[in-house]
Amino acid sequence: MRVGTTAIAVLAAVASVSFAVPAHAATTAQIRVDQVGYATGEAKAAYLMGTTSSAGASFSVVDASGKSVLSGKVGASTGKWSTAYAAVYPIDITALKTAGTYQIKVGSTVSPKFKVDTSAALFAPVADDVVKFFQVQRDGSDVIPGVLNRKPSHLTDKTASVYAVPTFTGDDTISSKMSKTGAKIDASGGWFDAGDFLKFTETTSYAVTNLLLSQRARPSASLNAEAQYGLDFLSKMWDAKNGVLYAQVGVGGGSSKENFVGDHDVWRLPEADDKLNVKAGDENYYIKYRPVFAANKAGQKISPNLAGRVAAAFAVAAQNLAGADKAKATQYLSTAAAIYGLADTAGGSIVSAYPHGYYPESSYLDDLELGATELSLAGTALGDNRAGGWATDAGKWAKAYLASSDQGTLNVYDTSALGHADLIKLLRQPNAPKLDVTEAQLTGDLARQLSDGVAEAAKSPFRTGASVTDFDVASHSFGFVATALLYGQLTGKHDYDAFATQQRDFTLGSNAWGTSLVVGVGSTFPDCMQHQVANLAGSLTGGTKVAVGAVVNGPNKASLFNSIDSLPDGGKSCGVSSFKTYDSSTSRYMDDVRTWQSSEPAIDFTSTAALAFSLTAAG
Repeated sequence: MRVGTTAIAVLAAVASVSFAVPAHAATTAQIRVDQVGYATGEAKAAYLMGTTSSAGASFSVVDASGKSVLSGKVGASTGKWSTAYAAVYPIDITALKTAGTYQIKVGSTVSPKFKVDTSAALFAPVADDVVKFFQVQRDGSDVIPGVLNRKPSHLTDKTASVYAVPTFTGDDTISSKMSKTGAKIDASGGWFDAGDFLKFTETTSYAVTNLLLSQRARPSASLNAEAQYGLDFLSKMWDAKNGVLYAQVGVGGGSSKENFVGDHDVWRLPEADDKLNVKAGDENYYIKYRPVFAANKAGQKISPNLAGRVAAAFAVAAQNLAGADKAKATQYLSTAAAIYGLADTAGGSIVSAYPHGYYPESSYLDDLELGATELSLAGTALGDNRAGGWATDAGKWAKAYLASSDQGTLNVYDTSALGHADLIKLLRQPNAPKLDVTEAQLTGDLARQLSDGVAEAAKSPFRTGASVTDFDVASHSFGFVATALLYGQLTGKHDYDAFATQQRDFTLGSNAWGTSLVVGVGSTFPDCMQHQVANLAGSLTGGTKVAVGAVVNGPNKASLFNSIDSLPDGGKSCGVSSFKTYDSSTSRYMDDVRTWQSSEPAIDFTSTAALAFSLTAAG
């Protein structure tokens, strides 16, 4: 855990206060806030973690000079969190509207500092920060050194060999022999997917689309550069001549059939891979000479989830460039159309990653809706006469999604919120064609997604819409924020504004553990991620050398921590996570390099955050 200087000063100045509880369960009260702050006009809530004796306690808000500017009583308990924290109480500070820096006091318990200001002033810097993580994740020759001193890596990817997809046993082990197809491609560049060094078309296309949509909401040079970097990699993953889409660079696990290790078996800085002196048959051969796996055979159909989401990335890029660089925009539209045209809509098996367990996506209707929608919008912007046909497709896939049983909320596995939002814009165009869905049905499903979160939040003491006993809680939370803001823009309604704020607050410290889930943001944030570059080149116990902007998974199901991995061979220990006091019987969070369950960052998490913060900052 990294504790910033602000939090250290607060902790040093505050005496612990224990409310009356049985002697065997003494509990120190805590106040949880959004550690970045609250926008001037929005609903604002903090939470007091304490005991049943805290009901009706008085609170005050003090400004930077220590002057009390607001006072009141804590609200009725929102529920029990754990054995130690028998009750959680909301503290309504909505009346706080003057820009400034504040703390909340309940007795002698004091919150971390937080700000009140405009959305742009508070969250534009955070939106810029999350883009920095993509700079950390860059692979290839064009890296940005940054504070972690990144160096060019995996230069051998420039002439990578394509292999037949092997057979996997379980989630990670290859049980068949590796076999080259004879093809070679330039697979250099792109972003590392997570804390390891694999690269996936599945997650890269999702991240590129989110960054491009973020750029549309709030343009910035760094955002544009990273979106382009990801798009350039996707261009390399598409062999237009042969109609092949490549799905993955690198292999995660080793082999039970042959003597080699995979990416997940070796802890190192990525530039070390190029220095290996290996030949075929050596244990580390596939660490240096990374295999590429295709999603389809030449000219054959492409898994519809990949076809839809990759087409969407290129089509959104075409829209963004239509007015500034028509030639490039037309090129991107052509690529998007070709990939979308090969979508296997007959219901074949879904390809996401190899093995599929890495990203067990089960839906594709949402991706096809998104791809067709963005193609139609791009076609309209560029005067392409296929725009109407793509619009018809978009309506068809949206209708199918609405009728399906595989519905979720915005995250890497469900892109329907993005598709719905832009399909509504398409329907509002002059002379828009009549489609199989209506605007009311699409806004209704956005409301369904948000209402699902609201229902879950009503059961959570911290009003969290995403389950803290499931994977990807941070990503789902940011997905709710983005969806609520899109819904508000499209409908003019503010039904879910307070819910969106609650979900943002949760990710930035208003949770049981009192930690932000975004590195470098807030006074307490992840410091010991399961991320090889951050672990080997960063600051593990403080300092400025951190992977700013990285979003980690966050709390997860407690039983997943019953067995904790040993320290990776070559990894650096950064101490045991100190969050155990705040765990419940069902949910746990550890900031520990050994716990991928909660502490591994990923580009899909972070790109969802980029969209949420960009929309928030844009107002």
